[in-house]
Amino acid sequence: MTATTAAADQLHLSRRARTGGPGERGPKVLEHVLGWTLVVVLALLVTRAGLM
Repeated sequence: MTATTAAADQLHLSRRARTGGPGERGPKVLEHVLGWTLVVVLALLVTRAGLM
């Protein structure tokens, strides 16, 4: 591999689109709190409706 093709490969890799995978940074605490709040609300609705 020449220096030119190596540089082109590095340029191509740096332009890849981010898909929001595990390496994506973000407000993880907020996501956890909102997720657990949703779970609790759904559990309350299910028990109030008599489905369990």
